[in-house]
Amino acid sequence: MSRTKFAVAVHLFLLKDNQILLQRRFNTGYEDGNYSVVAGHIDGGEDVFNAMIREAKEEAGIEITLENLKAIQVMHRKKEDERIDYFFVCESWNGETRIMEPDKCDELRWVDIDALPNNMVDYVAQAIKNYKDRVLFSVYGWK
Repeated sequence: MSRTKFAVAVHLFLLKDNQILLQRRFNTGYEDGNYSVVAGHIDGGEDVFNAMIREAKEEAGIEITLENLKAIQVMHRKKEDERIDYFFVCESWNGETRIMEPDKCDELRWVDIDALPNNMVDYVAQAIKNYKDRVLFSVYGWK
């Protein structure tokens, strides 16, 4: 039996008041035109917290600290391949959010967490619902 290797990603629910920051994917070849959250893959040699801190700076131009980052959910999902996703919440950061990768994102938008747009990346929309329902672990995309 062979062991499966998973891509591992981190996702940030940046919250203020009852709003969440969304970014619209652009020119990536995956879910382009749909909204997601600040996210990215873990680089070798870094833990999930430091990966999230790095991705927040790379994608949204903000600095977050370990003290302001709360792990809220793990999702094992399957679409074309299997992945493990770690989701975090942050309600305090330094800097103004801005598009740092215009070749991958064409809009940053604060939206009411209870009124997400229809064109959401499906598993991210599910993860936001899970967060509101206080689900800490989930599987998604399995039949």
